[in-house]
Amino acid sequence: MAEQYMQRLCGLMRKAVQDYEMLAPGDRVLVGVSGGKDSISLAIGLAMLRDYIGFSYEVFAVTLDPQFGHESMDTAPLAALFAQYGISYSVRRTEIGPVVFEYRKEKNPCALCAKLRRGALHTAAQELGCNKVALGHHLDDAIETFYMNLWREGRIGCFSPVTYLSRRDLTLIRPMLLATENEVIRAAKEQAFPIIKSRCPADGATTRQETKEFVRQMVKKDPAFRQKTLHALQENGVDGWAPAHTGRRKAEGSKLDGTDI
Repeated sequence: MAEQYMQRLCGLMRKAVQDYEMLAPGDRVLVGVSGGKDSISLAIGLAMLRDYIGFSYEVFAVTLDPQFGHESMDTAPLAALFAQYGISYSVRRTEIGPVVFEYRKEKNPCALCAKLRRGALHTAAQELGCNKVALGHHLDDAIETFYMNLWREGRIGCFSPVTYLSRRDLTLIRPMLLATENEVIRAAKEQAFPIIKSRCPADGATTRQETKEFVRQMVKKDPAFRQKTLHALQENGVDGWAPAHTGRRKAEGSKLDGTDI
């Protein structure tokens, strides 16, 4: 069946959007596009979702080029792709790469890099008049975050499906959180998206990568491992994971008073 994987991904995104009330008529949604499979699939999925979700909203995409090694990304293929789907696209060159790896020479660069990218993305959203920022986290990301929090910090927690940042007056949404990484990969391959490989010096050498391997091993032993973890998050309403229609969402769930730089 043609485009079966992209249709599957859009179906899961639609369920997440409805279960967690992520979108509303007239929203202006910004997607930060790194060039990887997740962010590209998210942007295209949101654009396609407009055709059958029942109300209109706008989708914007921005690439925050970190300029690793002082080299700019070639974003022309992304510009051509987004133009086909009516997505307004812009590129912002930053000094995030040099700051993290040369000036600061961080031993653990991921935290600083993420903080700088997050601040730049939120600023871009405000300048473009967007009220929501869509992040490309999928189900595997959520599961990995849950276990990392448990092992490293000894707490039960995960990122929220929907988070309100009061200091920025922005709402963060994660429309792909019900899709597994493999489902995103299949959709991206099916559509032949122009993936840009990360040039980050720390790519593939993080604690998250270790956790990712753990999840893969657990899924081999128990194919339902991901869904069991998802069920636990939703049943207990951890950090807003209880779907809106269940009535189990905690008061602090979907509208967290987030902080920002």
